[in-house]
Formats: sequence, structure tokens, C-alpha cells
Amino acid sequence: MATEILMPALSPTMEEGTLAKWLVKEGDTVSSGDILAEIETDKATMEFEAVDEGIVGKILIGEGSEGVKVNTAIAVLLEDGETYDASAASAPAAG
Repeated sequence: MATEILMPALSPTMEEGTLAKWLVKEGDTVSSGDILAEIETDKATMEFEAVDEGIVGKILIGEGSEGVKVNTAIAVLLEDGETYDASAASAPAAG
């Protein structure tokens, strides 16, 4: 099942940040602990690590994007053999 990678809160007061640089590209396989991106806050630039393993299926927020709110989906991680379906990822949950 596809997993959204969310913009992390890198400090207790962080509300948004800049996605400075992706260190992975679509199609890359990542493991837990791999560095995915560099994220700038108002105080520092920090590395952001993967918490799951999988394949980077789609990067949703480009490098240099400023004002990215915490908990915004920035990429999608897929399981082996899975493909990215934009319509399924953005569809609201039925219920």
C-alpha cells in the first residue's frame, strides 16, 4: 500500500519549512534510516530520514519549495511491484 511521506516537524514550534534538496529520486529504493531530503527551518538545515522502506513512487513537492506546511504530503513511497496512481492517491476516503 502506498505511503505518503509527510513534511516533518523538525522542532516543537515548526509550522512550515523549505524543502531545500531531495537526496533521492523517483524510482529509488530506500530503507528506514536513509536520508531522503534536506529541509530548512528558520533556524537550521536538517536531514530528513525515511521511517519506512520502499520505492520512491512520486515526489510531490519540488526542491526549493518554500512555506511547505508540516504534515503536507511531500512524496509517496510504494511497496515493491506497486505503481503510483495519482487519482487514487488524491481521492478522498469513502465513508
